[in-house]
Amino acid sequence: MWLKQLHQWHWISSALCLLGMFLFSITGITLNHASQIEAKPTVVRKEATAPAPLLAQLRAFAGEHDGDKAPLPDAAERWLEDTWSIKAGGRVAEWAADEVYLPLPKAGGDAWVRIGLEDGAAEYENTDRGWISWLNDVHKGRNTGTAWNWFIDVFAAACLVFCITGLLILKFHAANRPFTWPMVGLGMLVPIVIALLFIH
Repeated sequence: MWLKQLHQWHWISSALCLLGMFLFSITGITLNHASQIEAKPTVVRKEATAPAPLLAQLRAFAGEHDGDKAPLPDAAERWLEDTWSIKAGGRVAEWAADEVYLPLPKAGGDAWVRIGLEDGAAEYENTDRGWISWLNDVHKGRNTGTAWNWFIDVFAAACLVFCITGLLILKFHAANRPFTWPMVGLGMLVPIVIALLFIH
């Protein structure tokens, strides 16, 4: 009964982990060889001028938040979306007396907006480092959002179920398969020896 139950948990967890395991294995290789994989970033720069009413509102806001980090006012978020299709979404900006700087980190690249509070000159820069960089950031959960971070946690739990049930299934079959425990021991010994001898 227990063996049957373990098999069921094992195949269900393996089915749930299949695509994630494939993705994390491929991106593990690309991360390990990141310095050897040439990336050609694409940088897009745009400029605009903030309208006078918005600029007055930003100046007043900066006067209250000089040196602070706070989200943009709603009017500024709407202007960015209308001007450059940027969805600030309550992201925290860095405020100073003469400018507001909004970092827009993302998977596979980076972006930012700067609005000068003296003349209203606004700059937008968007850097795209390519799909390999995007996959690497997805692997690390870097700038991927809450939903993806939850997925990684659930995926890790499913992998634990997959590994533990696999080990218990091996235990049930070990009596008829004499190489079971030597192979398990080898699988544990090799990474431990490499870590102890070659990681400094």
